[in-house]
Amino acid sequence: MGLREKIDNIINSTEANVGVAVKTLNNQDIISINEDRIFPSASLIKLYTLAEACRQMKENKIKLSQKILLTDEVKVGGDGILKELNSGHKLTVEELLILMIIISDNTAANIIIDLIGMENINDFIRTMGFDSTVLQRKMMDFKAAKAGKQNFTSTKDVLKFFDYLYKGILIDRESSRFMIEILKRQQVTGRLDLYLPEEIIIAHKTGDLDYLEHDAGIVCLENNHYIICVLTDNNISNKDGREIIGKISKLVYQEFSKNILLHRD
Repeated sequence: MGLREKIDNIINSTEANVGVAVKTLNNQDIISINEDRIFPSASLIKLYTLAEACRQMKENKIKLSQKILLTDEVKVGGDGILKELNSGHKLTVEELLILMIIISDNTAANIIIDLIGMENINDFIRTMGFDSTVLQRKMMDFKAAKAGKQNFTSTKDVLKFFDYLYKGILIDRESSRFMIEILKRQQVTGRLDLYLPEEIIIAHKTGDLDYLEHDAGIVCLENNHYIICVLTDNNISNKDGREIIGKISKLVYQEFSKNILLHRD
């Protein structure tokens, strides 16, 4: 039974909506399942926010060392630590970007969105050809969500994002190195890494809402890095969504790590 069929069996065993995209970065093998299905992006939209921030840094519009005041007005709930801190702290742009990614801090994300501009993020998304992706509201903006404004993406777009990132063409190689190093420090776990050996390094970003779980990134195997994106919604529970991602990730890892052993001298 091939890898595609094994993944299909997992998807067919659940009522959840599942999109999968996998691409090896040495021989360009690709597996795509429901790649055009559009999902609420949850915190995956922070990937595109990070990229636009890096683009603006390259153009000297913002600086990593630039400091921003934490106020009560910008604090929002959900994931993150800034909401728990006393107002008055000054955080650098670099610190905000790190918090936005490695613990998915919603307050940090909203501060960055205000700094660089929502429309600029969407311009970047459109310019790069991420056709299924859009940012229409900030994190935890329930009023906007109730009005029908949602953030969306697809496995096709997320795969392309990480492919461009790995190749150094999302912005440039220096920006890619910066972003990948942050993504490798991810502290939100229990999805792609759920059944993988602890020593495996993954540069990735998760996302979750009620009954929705996502995880996507670059798995760094010896001489065989690969991109894997698994997006799910309509799960029975969030735990089930994490299990689906973990099981699919395990199958892909077993296949590609086996290929390393087979081709090793």
